[in-house]
Amino acid sequence: MSRFAPVALTVTSALLVLTACSGGVQGTPGGSGVRDPYFTKAGNGGYDVTHYTLDLAYDPDEEHLTGTAEITARAGKDLSAFDLDLKGMDVGEVSVEGERARWSRNGQELVIRPHDDLDEGETFRTTVRYSGTPQTLTDPDGSEEGWLPGAAGALALGEPTGSMAWFPGNHHPSDKASYDVSVTVPEGLEAVSNGELADRSTSGGRTTFHWRTAEPMASYVATLAIGDYDITRSTVTGANGAELPVYTAVTPAQATPARKALARLPEVMEWLQYNFGPYPFSSTGAIISDTDDSDYALETQNRPVFPGAPGTELLVHELAHQWFGNSVTPKSWRDMWLNESFATYAEWLWEEDDGGDSAQETFDAFYDHGGKDHKDIWSFPPARPTSAAHISDPPVYERGAMVLHKIRQTVGDDTFYDIVQGWAAAHRHGNADTDDFTRYVEKKAPDEDFTAVWEDWLYGDGKPEQP
Repeated sequence: MSRFAPVALTVTSALLVLTACSGGVQGTPGGSGVRDPYFTKAGNGGYDVTHYTLDLAYDPDEEHLTGTAEITARAGKDLSAFDLDLKGMDVGEVSVEGERARWSRNGQELVIRPHDDLDEGETFRTTVRYSGTPQTLTDPDGSEEGWLPGAAGALALGEPTGSMAWFPGNHHPSDKASYDVSVTVPEGLEAVSNGELADRSTSGGRTTFHWRTAEPMASYVATLAIGDYDITRSTVTGANGAELPVYTAVTPAQATPARKALARLPEVMEWLQYNFGPYPFSSTGAIISDTDDSDYALETQNRPVFPGAPGTELLVHELAHQWFGNSVTPKSWRDMWLNESFATYAEWLWEEDDGGDSAQETFDAFYDHGGKDHKDIWSFPPARPTSAAHISDPPVYERGAMVLHKIRQTVGDDTFYDIVQGWAAAHRHGNADTDDFTRYVEKKAPDEDFTAVWEDWLYGDGKPEQP
């Protein structure tokens, strides 16, 4: 619907109307995706989100979620419309800059047409009121994500696109933002999210938890765990000797095995910081849910989620992701190996330092027997997964770790750790892709030849030849 009644226009009045509509420049719609090579509809073009404020209420008995999402963003161009990703849920009302906006649904796309065009560079606020039963989504690899209801609550996991099941947003790793998440649940239940607990209050049989994440976060590592959890607060040593808050949430059924697993968290954090540099966030911890809540662990920011008490190597893996994946986040899902290779190699290094096999022995075992024990390890190169269904396959993890070991062999330990720590520092709280990484390695070791590492191990098909 036009905002102006049809009238006869002179050239001058037509120009005035055009200026009033769009500041002299006609806006265009933002894209319905950011052309990710594996998830073409993930994310949206035309703007960058800077902050999410989510006000949620959940009724576990009815599995019903009511939400208000306030999304602060900056227009990357003149916009007449833009999209948010939201899978399922019923949208009640949308406004932009306080004025009601027209909207429509197209699959996972919530298409919003603001009352007035948005100018390039303009910071604008979008409010979406929605409700319903959040969906459990199935990944291309068959695993479940999104909203996972449990006996007394729910668990929200987002990798790669599951966060769109419980809040609207720009759900692609290339767009990171800060968060305020308020969650109201029946009194007696806990609601745990990312960042720090800023406030907790109870009234009328309902408890509201307000979580704040100040550092940039990709939506796929946002989480929400609602249920019967035992909460423990402590501290570990963080950057420059400062105390770093530790917040852990454990279901009663996992209390005994979790106690043993989490006892090593301070040791693991100290080891990770020694090897990878200062911890990039303002708190750490873990969420240990029941074993039937999900069938995989996830590196959710600040406090990873584990389905049951983790072994020490899995704890190392998910906490290493706080550096590699959560702070240094891939530009696209093609760059998934940058997350998983570092976290997997962290396991190898931990075992080496903890009196187990050396990283070289682990590398040799995968090279000699990988095709037998991990039959798909040579099926594609780490930097080129064959499809969305394979971004979490062995080549991305183990063969990716083998790439890092080949770099270590090439440059030696001193330069290798300079590369690892420098990479984490150079892209702290940012995004990076494979080309960024290979250029960085070559810059840090300009006298070395990495041709075989890149061509045979990172991008090469099949099992590489050993010299």
